[in-house]
Amino acid sequence: QVQLVESGGGLVQPGGSLRLSCAASGTMFSMYVAGWYRQAPGKQRELVARITSSKQTNYADSVKGRFTISRDNAKNTVYLQMNSLKPEDTAVYYCYIDMTNVRYWGQGTQVTVSS
Repeated sequence: QVQLVESGGGLVQPGGSLRLSCAASGTMFSMYVAGWYRQAPGKQRELVARITSSKQTNYADSVKGRFTISRDNAKNTVYLQMNSLKPEDTAVYYCYIDMTNVRYWGQGTQVTVSS
């Protein structure tokens, strides 16, 4: 049974930082692409960042230069460091991993950027 458990969300002021974590269990985590999506109220879920098994990364244009995705395969964990946060970053953030023909999702963690 594959499980993804996110943590690290919360309320932060504009310009602040948060680090999200996603711990995986029940899978050979290091073999697969992992990443983060987000969904704001009334909007479609959008890809924020992804990282391959060889640690190549991709980012949405809206977060380039502000967010950094990383992974620690020894801990089966993927991280999203979010700096210079803006109100438009407010959303539920979901981590995922892409295994062969199947995508697994975490339960989501709320990030709210507001003064």
